[in-house]
Amino acid sequence: MDTMSWRAVVPLYGPAELQGYTEEDIAYLKERFGALPSVLEEFYRAAGRTEAFHHVQDTWLLPEHFRTWDWLRESEHLFLLNENQGVCRALIRREDLSLPDPPVYSTEDDEHWALCAPSTSAFLAAALAYEASFTFPHSPEGFLWLNGEDMDLLSTRLTQLPLSLQNWLREMEITLYQNAPDNLAAVTGDEESASMLYGAVCEESYRKLDAALEGIGEPM
Repeated sequence: MDTMSWRAVVPLYGPAELQGYTEEDIAYLKERFGALPSVLEEFYRAAGRTEAFHHVQDTWLLPEHFRTWDWLRESEHLFLLNENQGVCRALIRREDLSLPDPPVYSTEDDEHWALCAPSTSAFLAAALAYEASFTFPHSPEGFLWLNGEDMDLLSTRLTQLPLSLQNWLREMEITLYQNAPDNLAAVTGDEESASMLYGAVCEESYRKLDAALEGIGEPM
């Protein structure tokens, strides 16, 4: 079960401070959709505008985008994250917006949905962690390919976080591992074949992670 909050993954970005949205911005979304899940409202208010969160691989869909982007203005659902090539998007369904912590779904065609995370809080934590893996100042070049043996070794050397994204990037699962608060290995695939991207905010944590991953994976 996903138990970590988004606050637990903030060290993966090392921001100088957290920046939130104004009451006016939040009120706009509430008026636009008629309701806003309390956990999402709390995140927007506390940290939604934090600059470090937005220099990532994919695009977080933010209050200002719902004012200016036609496809968001026309949608009845609250989209949260758009894959960088538009392959898939994460959303909260309109009928779930009155729930305090509703499930998040992924879609490739805006018509068919698959569960991405069991709650909005779980999605925020997992997606923030995953997106951080593309931003680390200390990381190897490119992805590594993992086979089943590599996956077994990975689970013995690192701590798997109680976070994951399901049905992202064409029905794949993303799992997350680390051995320090400011490092991360993000694995996309399954127990037989997967790709991995890893790194850390500081050099010390990167060396610790890199040492634990010695002999695991091959460059893609």
